[in-house]
Amino acid sequence: MEFEVVIGLEIHAELKTRGKLFTWTANEFGGEPNTRIDVITLGMPGVLPVLNRKAVDYTLAAGLAMNCKINRYSRFDRKHYFYPDLPKGYQISQKDYPLCYDGWIEFDVNGEVRRCRINRIHLEEDAGKSIHAEGRDDVTWVDFNRCGVPLIEIVSEPDLRSPEEAIAYWRAVKEILEYLDVSDCNMEEGSFRCDANISLRPRGSQEFGIRTELKNMNSFRFVQQALEYEVKRQAEILRSGGQVVQETRLFDVERGVTRGMRGKEEASDYRYFPEPDLVPIEIDEEWIERIRRSLPELPRAKRLRFMEQYGLPEQDVIVLTGTRALADYYEAVAQSCGDPKAAANWVMGDLIGFLREAGRSIEDSPVGPEALAEMIRMIQDGTISGRIAKEVLEQMVATGKSATQIVEEKGLRQISDVTQIEAWIDQVIAENPAQVEQYRSGKTKVLGYFVGQVMRLSRGKANPQQVNALLRKKLDQQ
Repeated sequence: MEFEVVIGLEIHAELKTRGKLFTWTANEFGGEPNTRIDVITLGMPGVLPVLNRKAVDYTLAAGLAMNCKINRYSRFDRKHYFYPDLPKGYQISQKDYPLCYDGWIEFDVNGEVRRCRINRIHLEEDAGKSIHAEGRDDVTWVDFNRCGVPLIEIVSEPDLRSPEEAIAYWRAVKEILEYLDVSDCNMEEGSFRCDANISLRPRGSQEFGIRTELKNMNSFRFVQQALEYEVKRQAEILRSGGQVVQETRLFDVERGVTRGMRGKEEASDYRYFPEPDLVPIEIDEEWIERIRRSLPELPRAKRLRFMEQYGLPEQDVIVLTGTRALADYYEAVAQSCGDPKAAANWVMGDLIGFLREAGRSIEDSPVGPEALAEMIRMIQDGTISGRIAKEVLEQMVATGKSATQIVEEKGLRQISDVTQIEAWIDQVIAENPAQVEQYRSGKTKVLGYFVGQVMRLSRGKANPQQVNALLRKKLDQQ
């Protein structure tokens, strides 16, 4: 029997507000355990939460960017469960009236466009973190620093049909949030993670199978491996006549398998009821339009525009739009130097390479877009060669100096004087009679050897176009 895979993702992203969701205690990762806490974070008796408006703005921005409708009336609910890292015994979340609902995003998988519907985006507070003592089963510490951090949950419809598709969708969501600058989406720090619901059904069937939930994962690779394992596990159970159990499972990274954690909870298990300490949120058209006007060009739209406007191949565009900062940097260079392809090659290749070696990112590059454009213009007008430009750019990254400064200080201007170039060519021809004979007997590929020797003599300063032309002229003379 052939099965169809059905996957839905619940993506959790911490918002990068300055304060927590209901208090102005710093929303920052790390620090000494239990130092970023207060009476509201710890749920002390008699304290009242105060909603962080910026967290609502960020949630609305995510919703609008993902084509969601906005609830004009929204409210918070108490979600009850008892766990050591939840000091109040409940989490303030949203059940019946989320801020955003009924959206969708498009993403690419193997050159094809897919669309995944979004059921809802709701805003809630994050829980603390349990830390299990290494080598001991009887000791667990709790760090409440993360408790109360604003968190959005993006719940998809079950529209994803393969592990590969699920990862492509998850990446697309991450890209959008990063472009919006509402979340740092740092997977290593746990600010971007997901739960995956997966089931199988006979191909052609419209009825969903019994699903399992893969909980709290923050790695694209591990989520894909976990989903692939679940496809095989569930298919074996169904083919043998068994029934998949609805449960929450964890992925064992070391063994590459999933294992049962607990029975899957339903909404009724959490005993939701409206949060009595927070008033409902009423969102008017002016609020929505203010957020809509603040949205940047989103990554997929930017990719399509870069291909059309700058004539770049898709692979280049994927690299250049990997982050909003990189895309903005590239576009500034392209517009300043007037050569989009040359700008793409220098940004994607040498600049990123030199920055990586220096332990820097594009955001803190010592070479600004105009400085790189100036260097490219110097290649265009013949001031320096492409070969010298690599040396110049390396020095620009290391020192922060302009291309003009470096070229003047090191005497790197390209030499186009015909007399000087011919003198170098004559010397190379005189020193390599065997190669001259090879060229004149028809083995013209040896021309590259001569070009290399001339460039060595000139220390890379000779104009390569002139070198090529003059060499051919000299070597073709019998």
